[in-house]
Amino acid sequence: MTQDRHLITGTRRGFIKHTALALAAALLLGGAAQAAKLEKEDLKFGFIKLTDMVPLAIAKEKGYFEDEGLYVELEAQANWKVLLDRVITGELDGAHMLTGQPLGATIGFGTEAHIVTAFVMDLNGNAITVSNDVWAQMKPGLKSADGKPAHPNSAAALKPVVEKFRRDGKPFKMGMVFPVSTHNYELRYWLAAGGLHPGYYAPHKGDTSGNLNADVLLSVTPPPQMPATLEAGTINGYCVGEPWNQQAVFRGIGIPVVTDYDIRKNMSEKVFGVSNIWAEKNPNTHKAVVKALIRAGKWLDDENNKNRKEAAQIISRPHYVGADYAVIANSMTGVFEFEKGDVRPAPDFNVFFRYHATYPYYSDAVWYLTQMRRWGQISEEKPDSWYHDMAKKVFRPDIYAAAAKELIAEGKMQAGDFPDLDKESGYRAPSNAFIDGISYDGRKPNAYLQQFRIGLKGKEKI
Repeated sequence: MTQDRHLITGTRRGFIKHTALALAAALLLGGAAQAAKLEKEDLKFGFIKLTDMVPLAIAKEKGYFEDEGLYVELEAQANWKVLLDRVITGELDGAHMLTGQPLGATIGFGTEAHIVTAFVMDLNGNAITVSNDVWAQMKPGLKSADGKPAHPNSAAALKPVVEKFRRDGKPFKMGMVFPVSTHNYELRYWLAAGGLHPGYYAPHKGDTSGNLNADVLLSVTPPPQMPATLEAGTINGYCVGEPWNQQAVFRGIGIPVVTDYDIRKNMSEKVFGVSNIWAEKNPNTHKAVVKALIRAGKWLDDENNKNRKEAAQIISRPHYVGADYAVIANSMTGVFEFEKGDVRPAPDFNVFFRYHATYPYYSDAVWYLTQMRRWGQISEEKPDSWYHDMAKKVFRPDIYAAAAKELIAEGKMQAGDFPDLDKESGYRAPSNAFIDGISYDGRKPNAYLQQFRIGLKGKEKI
């Protein structure tokens, strides 16, 4: 079946390319088709089986890539490290990436390579889930409303559970998906806001465990393996994207206790990343990819998420996310289930376009860098200028703006769909939309770090 599908895809692609070439040949030289200007037409992009890969699937399934003269193959990857390595080696032209991956690679934490992004795939989209046993111990300490636990839940309710584990001589362990993942930083942020230390990294000492001085031990688990690892008791909880929190609810093995929307609202979650070498070699192709992805993001959020059911059906296919439609649809269609039957509205659990979601804001990049510094992945104090320079080295709103302006000129988008592309500074307004109420101003990273009771700041070093 897979082979047949690939043959059909290849035949269709060949027909389209043949037709496009015939049309191009019939045009005057000055009006040649855009595809003739592309440095590369046949592309392979990687993704991890998470719902927020969906802009790639929609750009392909709705023909947005083909509109730009691009013929794209999407390929699931085993884990985030394999995905990043294959982008670096050129086996993949680009990929669905954790926002921290291009930043971590570019500053040399872990795999070192200059990776850039000109497109944010989504905002929000994660949650923290604990085992049924841990939930039963947490629940008495939670506030309630209408007979149900109030949300969001602080990690302060988890603290007595962790302390009991310690008295019993057992470590409390939680999973996240990658050392520079959104999930790692969100989980650490939530734990620290509730008075639990998530541990430090010390790469200058050769310690990349992230568990120095930790009350809670965090380790890497690939997203699709999270529920099974929780059920086996190897971990006591995890932070992951969908559909793997809702999967725990459907299987009756765990309870989500907080979504990342309530930890830190409306910040970049995944990005589309390419190597800087690839971007410099293929500028027109890169811009065309961003154009197609912008249209996909718009389609996903159009008219109050009216297309989300169709999107959930598309990515439930085995070659995309491959989870049950009902599991995927829970979060994708604007609701989220905590305990079984406790379904609550969550219209912004996944955001793909509104709030200028697709624009690569420098301030989002700076936030990730502050968390790398807070937990020791950046070993030493850096001046504010360093944070801004790194953000501008990795995030490329200039490429995004060029793609958006072409879409506006072509009548496919309107100027009002975007921030003011000629005046935008790349820094969002300061915000205190975090679970601990601490205010974040991306222009002042060191002043931001000084506000935290737990975490490195100033000249502190492990």
